[in-house]
Parts: sequence; structure tokens; C-alpha cells
Amino acid sequence: MPSDLFGPLFADDAVAAQTDDGAVLRALLDVEAALARAEASVGVIPADAADAIVAATSGSFDVAALGRAAQSSGNPVVPLVRALEKELPESARPWVHHGATSQDVLDTALMLVAYRATGPILDALRAATDTLAALAQRHRGTLMVGRTLGQQALPTTFGLKAAGWLVALDTAAARLRTVRESTLAVQFGGAAGTLAALRDRGLPVAAALAAELGLAEPTVPWHTDRQRILDLGAGLAGIAAALGKVSLDLTLLAQSEVAEVAEGGGGGGSSAMPHKRNPAGSILVRSAGLRTPGLLATLHTAAAQQEHERATGGWHAEWEPLRELLDVVGGASARAARILADLRVDADRMRATLDATGGVLLSENVSGALAGELGRSAAHDLVKNAVASGRPLREVLLDAGVASDRVDAALDPANYLGSADALVDRALAAHAETWRGSAG
Repeated sequence: MPSDLFGPLFADDAVAAQTDDGAVLRALLDVEAALARAEASVGVIPADAADAIVAATSGSFDVAALGRAAQSSGNPVVPLVRALEKELPESARPWVHHGATSQDVLDTALMLVAYRATGPILDALRAATDTLAALAQRHRGTLMVGRTLGQQALPTTFGLKAAGWLVALDTAAARLRTVRESTLAVQFGGAAGTLAALRDRGLPVAAALAAELGLAEPTVPWHTDRQRILDLGAGLAGIAAALGKVSLDLTLLAQSEVAEVAEGGGGGGSSAMPHKRNPAGSILVRSAGLRTPGLLATLHTAAAQQEHERATGGWHAEWEPLRELLDVVGGASARAARILADLRVDADRMRATLDATGGVLLSENVSGALAGELGRSAAHDLVKNAVASGRPLREVLLDAGVASDRVDAALDPANYLGSADALVDRALAAHAETWRGSAG
């Protein structure tokens, strides 16, 4: 969980407030209260017992004491139930946690934690993608160098680059929203997944419990079917990957030799070099993309270690990585939204970098433009030799007798952008559709 020293770098307060120990305890208590209400609603337990249980869950419980007591049972639900019983009148004690097993309560609580934590994550992603949409629109005509395999390739626009970031992040956000709305489900199966303790009332209680908590109702209990956890983990990891790509591009574009973008405020300083203006925010966002694969791998490994009806360790291995994923991705999402909102784009520098190539990046366009006049092979050789000579391409072409107006048209990067403008339009339309009907 976020520490006082590193937490501000990698986590977000709004998300951490939904994932810390206190939030998990609150979710556990909320599940016990919802279970009591659900069972009373279908006549499984007395209404006055349910009222007493709900009242007891609003009390104060010692998180550290519960953690220490959990060592003997292997999970914190057992000592929590005992603590709740002590707060209840004698008549209500038999009904607390009735028909449930510890995994039912803890799995459902973690689903609640995930539901609550993904709310602010999606809010941050909405803000980040709205900013990217604005950047794509504003800079649809801002020419820059397109780079492939680490080398300068062809002209492109910063608007199209931002549109690429936008589509990737919108896709990842939509995936997480789907997980939040339909995959996060209650867990309710009893000791071995049969709900035997509730006789014929098990399914009505499960439905009522899902309704109480606002979570999905699963087809069957999922004690050893961890696909929901994998879907959640993959959704979070996808966001970290999309943000990692954006932050890596920003870090490269902010290099001293490139200097085409800069983080607001001039970036971060160095403890040793006063001249440094490091892209500190982008670096921290990128770190999330580097941390999430290991966390996701743990969830995948645990999902494959789920023997029979209840797992011996595979279940327990998920708890901390899942919370860490929520924290890491939450922190990266919030930080990315802030970085993008204050990003400095140097359009003049981008054009200067493009012009510094002397027209070399337009060699493909020039060859095509001259093929009809000189022949395909002759045009290709002329451009190839011009590039090899190191002389400005325009100068070589004029010396070869090509008319200046034809040379200038062929060497104008704005004339060789293909469908860049239309692609930006498509990205903006897809963005609007992605968030149509969502809050915010």
C-alpha cells in the first residue's frame, strides 16, 4: 500500500482512499451488512437480527488487531466475524455471516473495493482523453517528424500523434468500464459452493445480495474460477500500457536534442545539475507500465493454482497484487491527466526539426512525383544519389533541371500527409462515442 515516502509519487489520494486497509475493512463490513439485509428480505434471518447486525457494522474495529488475529485462520474475515458477534445481542449472534464462507465475504469486499477505486480512475482517464482530443484538434496541422525504428521517417502531424494516443487510451478505458459494469460480481457460495446451509433460499439471497451492493450476480459461485480477477487485472494493465506509451513518447520528445514538448513548469529539477528540466511526471507514469506486468503475472499464476472447490494459497496470493494494481494505475492515470493538461507543445521546434533534414524525409514523395517525367528508376536513382551526396535535395533537383515549382511542391511536407487529417477526425468521433452517456 502507498507509503508516506513513495505514495505521493506513484499513487493517487482518491484511489488510495478506496484501497487502503481502512477501505478494505469498510468493504468487509458493508458486505456483512448487505448479507444480513438480503437474508432478512427473503425470510432467512429475523428482521431484528439483521437490524442489529447492520448497526454493529457501523462500529469501530481495530485493523491491526484483526490482521494479527487473522494469522491463525489465514484471512481477516474470521476474526472480524468474532468481533462483530461481541457487538451483538445474544439473539442476533447466530445470524451474523449466516450461510457464507470467509471467501464469500472477502472476494465480494475486494469487488467492492475495485468498483469504488475504478470510479476515480475512469474520471482521470476521461480528463486525460478529453485533453488529448483537444490536442489532436488544435495540432492537426502542426507538422513534425514521424519516427520509425528510432529513425526519422516521414512527415506527420502532432495532431495525429495525439490522436493515436487518444484511441489507445479510449480503448483501454472502455475495457475497464465494461469490467466495472458487468464483471465485478458478488461471491456467494457457502462452504463448498453449493449454498447448502441456506437450503432452497441460496439463490434468492445471492440475487438480493448483488442488488444490495450494486454488483453483478454471477451464474455460479466463482471460488476457484478467477476469470473475473484476470479481467480486472488485464483491464488495469491495459491502461498502464497505453499510458506507458504516451509517457515514453513524451520523454523522448522532451530530450534536450529534440525539445519538441515540455511538461508544464519546466519539468523536474536535478539534485546535481541545475540546468536539468527532467520530464519527471512522464517518467513516473512510465514506471506504472513497468510495474504492472509482474503484478498481472502473479494474478495469472494464482488463477492457475485453484484446486477443486477452494484454493490453498492461490486465492490468498491475489489480495495484495490486486490492490497494488489499482493503486499504481490510479496514480498513473491521475498524473497523466495533470501532465497532459499542462503540456507545452513547441510547434516551431517541430517544424525546425523537420526542415533540418533538407528535404530528405520527402524522398519518397519526390521519387513518385518525378517518376512520370524521368521514369521510375531514373527518379529513384536521382533522389538516392542526392541523399548520398549530403547536399540539400532541393539544390540537387534544381541542378538536374527540375522546375522549381515542381521541386517546391514535392518538398512541401504539408503535401505528403496522406489521410492524417481524416484519421484525426475518426479518432475524435470515436472518442465522443466512447464516452457517450458516461458521467463527467
